[in-house]
Formats: sequence, C-alpha cells, structure tokens
Amino acid sequence: MKNFLAIIIFLLFVTPAATAATTQQMTAKTTTIMVFGDSLSANYGIPTEAGWVNLLTQRLQSLSPFFQVINTSISGETTFGGRNRIEQALKTHRPDIVILGLGANDGLRGSAIKTIYENLEAIIKICQQNNASVLLVGMQLPPNYGMTYTQKFKNIYPKLAENYQTGLIPFLLDGFGENHEFFQPDGIHPTIPAQEKIVENVWSVLQTMILGDLAAINSAN
Repeated sequence: MKNFLAIIIFLLFVTPAATAATTQQMTAKTTTIMVFGDSLSANYGIPTEAGWVNLLTQRLQSLSPFFQVINTSISGETTFGGRNRIEQALKTHRPDIVILGLGANDGLRGSAIKTIYENLEAIIKICQQNNASVLLVGMQLPPNYGMTYTQKFKNIYPKLAENYQTGLIPFLLDGFGENHEFFQPDGIHPTIPAQEKIVENVWSVLQTMILGDLAAINSAN
C-alpha cells in the first residue's frame, strides 16, 4: 500500500512538469527565414562560412535555436529568374520571412525600370499570398548609368515597400558602397571584411520583424 501511495505522489509531481515541457515544445515554432537573392547573397568569391547569410544565421542561432536561415540565392539571378522560381522555393521551404535581394543584375544590364518593378512586385505578391513577410533589399547603381536611370532604379524599392507594406533595407551596401577596399577586384562583389557591414545593414531592419517571434519563443521556454 505504501508503495502504491508513493507512486501516486510521484506521478502527481512529475506529470505536470512533463506536460509543461511538452507544451513548450509544441508552442515554440521554428521561424524560417529564406534569403532569395543573387551573387551578393550567394557568397560569390568568398567562403560560404564568411558570407553575410552565414553570419546572420549565427546571430539568430545565438538568440534561439528556433530560428533557421535558408539561402536560395543564385549568382547572376535576375528579377525575371526569381519570378519564375519563387513559387517552388516557397513550396519547398515554407518560410515565414523572405529577404528579397534581387534587381542589381537587371540594373547593371540596363533593363527597363517598369520590367524590374513588375517582376519584384510579382515576387512580393506571391510571397504574401503564401503567408511570408517580405524584407526588401534595396540596391543602387553606379553613377555612370546616368542620373535619370539610377534615380528611377533606386526609387523602385521604397515604392514597392510602401505599396505592399514590406520591410525595407534602403541599400544593402550602405556605409561602404563607394569604398573600393571593401570590394573584390571586379569592383562589384564585396570582400570578406564587408560581410560584417552587410549583416549589420540587414539586422537593423530584420530585428524589428522578428520581435514577435522572439517573444513567442521566450514565453514558450
């Protein structure tokens, strides 16, 4: 009889704790962030572990293991190519947030502003239809493309962000875009030291987008 009572008392204390642990595991949902960009996000010319996407992953993981970052960036990608593959990427990875960093290659090729805008617009709409928030990464062109074209290109990003209520990084290379020492010999792709600067530019906006996720994770734990 004493053994039976001891078992009952043990279960009374253990069961709530086990239930609470199980509830925490069920409540804490992984937040998936998908980087959808071009060579500026695809570690062009540098080791993968040195790229800003990996640095971002490390920062998020230091906050919580319930964050994961998936890099689907492709060197040379254009907005047209991104528009063609975004649905499959969303279906495969089911991200909560998409960091959309496309348009630079279009601009460097002198593509029509209207075409760039419409392709990015389509990508944003598809993301939002799939319940993914968008963090739009703004880009700028060198002045040799002409004042009119470069300004219209620059305006694409804030206009889209306003129209579709997305997050916006005004310029991915802000703070060093005109400093040649932070670029590889081609003058286009950032070096390893520049990656820390890029991740700070991304983090300055992304952190406000994940506050709710952090709060949910902390309350679950």
